[in-house]
Amino acid sequence: MLSSPRTPEAGASVIASMGAAVPGPAIGMRRRIPVAVQAPDPISREGAVSQLRGRPEVEVRDEVSAAAGTVALLIEDTLDEGALGRLRRIVRSEGARAVLVVGTIRETELLDVIECGVGAIVWRREATAHRLVQAVLAAHRGDGDLPADLLGRLISQVGTLHRGAAGRPGAPSLGLAPREVDVLRLVAEGLDTGEIASKLSYSERTVKNVMHGLTTRLHLRNRAHAVAYALREGYI
Repeated sequence: MLSSPRTPEAGASVIASMGAAVPGPAIGMRRRIPVAVQAPDPISREGAVSQLRGRPEVEVRDEVSAAAGTVALLIEDTLDEGALGRLRRIVRSEGARAVLVVGTIRETELLDVIECGVGAIVWRREATAHRLVQAVLAAHRGDGDLPADLLGRLISQVGTLHRGAAGRPGAPSLGLAPREVDVLRLVAEGLDTGEIASKLSYSERTVKNVMHGLTTRLHLRNRAHAVAYALREGYI
């Protein structure tokens, strides 16, 4: 279905901070996160809407609005060029955060999804109301949230890309500082900001500043993207 050759850059869009994200109650208490559900058929859409309706953390909207900070929840059985096109449009053109609920996904499609900017994926068979809200909160924060089996497949893929790039002449060096590597290593292990701060004896503000500094300097989309680059370059 998708047969274009891969490059290390194609795989450098994610890794961890992708374990099951724990929703922070403070988010739901401050304001409800707008969520727009998109599905290929009305039954799937209404099913997801009924799961989310009444949850205090979210507010179901009819349309995606980047200005309102909407999280787009997209439901697909399988991925094809049309589905990937919708993902790219919502994330890149409309500027929304996205959660993908999907029945099956192949390795070649996984990197395409991550490259679209999707950091939260939920299996359709696991799409309970709690699981959907968990993924929405992770996407809203800019965190990653992948099922454990997909995370393992993704790590394997990026590892393969890293080995393929080893020794390639002219490969750029990231020049990561030691404390940036320390932070990214713990992000890759699935620790949140508070846990990383405690582990390294930093303040949470310091951890956030480290992540902001390296993602800005390297023009990376989020901390998952930063971890992918660090892994590909052999830092972690």
